Amino acid sequence: MSQMTGLERMMTTLQLKEPDVVPHFETSHHKLVREGVLPGASYEDFLDYVDVDAVAVVDKISTWKYEPIDGRTKRDQWGGTSLFTLEDIGHPLKPAIQSESDLDKYVPPNPDDDFHYDVMKERVARFKGSKAIIAHMTDVFDVAKESLLGDVKYFTSMKRNPELLDRVNEIVLNYYLRYIGNCIDLGADLVFVTGDWAMTNGPMASVEMTKRFIAPPFAKIAEYCHSRGIPCMKHSDGNIWPLFDTIVEAGADAVHPIDPMGGMDMGEAKAKYGDKVCLMGNVSCAFSLVTGTVDEVTEETKEVIRKGGKGGGLICMSSNSIHSGVKPENYMAMVQAIREWGKYPLDWIGQ
Repeated sequence: MSQMTGLERMMTTLQLKEPDVVPHFETSHHKLVREGVLPGASYEDFLDYVDVDAVAVVDKISTWKYEPIDGRTKRDQWGGTSLFTLEDIGHPLKPAIQSESDLDKYVPPNPDDDFHYDVMKERVARFKGSKAIIAHMTDVFDVAKESLLGDVKYFTSMKRNPELLDRVNEIVLNYYLRYIGNCIDLGADLVFVTGDWAMTNGPMASVEMTKRFIAPPFAKIAEYCHSRGIPCMKHSDGNIWPLFDTIVEAGADAVHPIDPMGGMDMGEAKAKYGDKVCLMGNVSCAFSLVTGTVDEVTEETKEVIRKGGKGGGLICMSSNSIHSGVKPENYMAMVQAIREWGKYPLDWIGQ
């Protein structure tokens, strides 16, 4: 098989076929890790050096506008406030909507503002055709819950005020449908929707409530992507076994990360869903990539490929992202192992 481009590798895998090599990308690489691998390099040069198959433009990092409040606290474009520490994404503190009267006069951000697309234009100009360009968006559920209503009001409103959730979900959904459309117009090849529907022990809401409030906005995003000929990938940490069917039925073309901390097993996911959806993950960025040895990372990466790679349909990557705690040498060990042990037809499996 002749060598594929990263774009070809990703698209072949998302079609549940075997590419030349198991593909790899990450939504983000923390600067500390990048500096440990390639000191002084730009992010784009780092991505070329690592030879990822796709590059993501993460909305919260590269497209949202933030207003400094004091110290490490900032107000995001939706009006919610967050505390920023060492990581690229802040921790939610206070939502924008305190009452329905706030919602009545609420003005959402404008998805047509040019600044949202500066990084997308740069990534398209440099990588289009060689690597898949990913338009990342935060799940409608996450934005509505964290930036607009807050956890308590969001979840209690499922019973007490469902109309409020429908209104807030619609505001966020309309923004992202326009945003995603603009990204596709600029050259995005894929859409990646990230936001947790589950925790370690199981879903954040019942399956019934997930189907009523959380899944429908994602389904509309996936439907729109498909109408434009674009695959739509979904991320959720945690134990999503009770929700896996719901995610697939909503239109996900790929599911990330098959979370090992949530008791998810790549082999089991492959057996149950490998003929329906592409699987992404799941080398642990909580344990092996942080505290393990290079040899341990290599063996875990091989195990992910062994369990999920046969027949295609596996994108091998971390179980979340390459955050500040990941050892640079461990990340590179994972990448090297993918390239060495992920060559199809994976004849070494079973030997």
